[in-house]
Amino acid sequence: MILANLMHAPMSPPELSGCRATVMGLGTFGAGIAVTRFLLEQGAHVTLTDLKTERELHHSLAELPDDARLTLHLGGHRLEDFSQADLVVVSPAVRPDNEFIHCARDNAIAITTEMNLFWQHNRARVIGVTGSNGKSTTAALIHAMLQAAGINSHLGGNIGRSLLPQLPLLTSEAWVVLELSSFQLHYLDQIQAAPDVAVVTNLQPNHLDWHGTFEDYRHDKQALLRWQRPDQFAILPGDDPDVSSWPTDARRFEFTDDDTPPLPIDDVLTLPGRHNRRNVLAAVQAAGCVGAGEDAVRAAIAEFSPLPHRLEYLGEFLGRRFYNDSLATTPESAIAALEVFDTPIVLLAGGSDKGVDLREFAEVIVSKTKAVALMGETGPALQTAIEACGSPTVPQLCRPASLEEAFTWTLDHSHVGYTILLSPGCASYDWFENFAQRGEEFRSQLENLRAAGSL
Repeated sequence: MILANLMHAPMSPPELSGCRATVMGLGTFGAGIAVTRFLLEQGAHVTLTDLKTERELHHSLAELPDDARLTLHLGGHRLEDFSQADLVVVSPAVRPDNEFIHCARDNAIAITTEMNLFWQHNRARVIGVTGSNGKSTTAALIHAMLQAAGINSHLGGNIGRSLLPQLPLLTSEAWVVLELSSFQLHYLDQIQAAPDVAVVTNLQPNHLDWHGTFEDYRHDKQALLRWQRPDQFAILPGDDPDVSSWPTDARRFEFTDDDTPPLPIDDVLTLPGRHNRRNVLAAVQAAGCVGAGEDAVRAAIAEFSPLPHRLEYLGEFLGRRFYNDSLATTPESAIAALEVFDTPIVLLAGGSDKGVDLREFAEVIVSKTKAVALMGETGPALQTAIEACGSPTVPQLCRPASLEEAFTWTLDHSHVGYTILLSPGCASYDWFENFAQRGEEFRSQLENLRAAGSL
């Protein structure tokens, strides 16, 4: 099952020397900065445009080089930056029907992303990980397993770090583990990107506000497998008849809840929850494909801690245990978190609306929680779904105006022995810039409580 040394043949990248490139948006986790630096290093003339003002972006702008070939157009986009460029680099979160993307297309301007540019210039072999839930943890697990085995591994993609600055270090002997979102895959499909190892954790409706339909979302996720070759590998959930049947020319391997793993894991597994066991099973398969040994894989599992904002234990105070699961941006991921606990739960849920069905989430909330703070845009819909369950015992509900108000309310409606859980089941963009900011605000509320010393 070990993948031999493969010739990595990236698609031909665009010519960047002397190119007039427009970078649309600085991005949340530094991708806009990284791609701007990369383009300048390649000899391009770069216009960086963002809806935010210079004042709002001053921390990020300080990381940009002082270069005469860099022009900043901030506080809004200009059509001429998209109609007169040679290349437009978009944030993958920008929908394809955006008016400025249309402008570029109408003028036959090439459109790419930070991830596409990385892929086209990368010499290392690639493990690509996607799924509606669990892809960050699975990607980080694979990376940890490879590192424990002494394999040269680099982690990046949607997990929050650009690997463009690492390109000089990425030889053909190295491995790159990429967490890939449906947005990134939508654009990667255009360059026929084919990972040496593809991992799909699961699939549930998500990001329908961006993709429009579940079928379009599914189609973009399938791009991870679409261009694979017979000498590559696809690792799929065998208990999902849809995903396990996705077309690919790669060799297939499957994982399921009922699997006897290729090596013992349960005696070293410390990550909480059935969903995390599935993530480990998928990661074990991927690490095996590239030759990581059993001892190294088991050691990596034993030492692995939850990533920030992913069912992250923040500690106990006043007899209550606090968990930050801000990255639970789908109902399914929040349900998985709720099923971990046997203690009484007070939940902070809700956020921006991605157009997904909340009924199953509401049913689990009714059965697993004592009280729920229903936050943000989806608060009313989630309350309606909870009340529609028809249960004689409905948790106490509130509709706070801020996370601070929600946190205070959960304290007032909890007791010694309770778990206070931020697991929103929704995106964060109504109140916050991203899930990380939401999680850090939750952490800050707990730190403020500790500093005060009492309720």
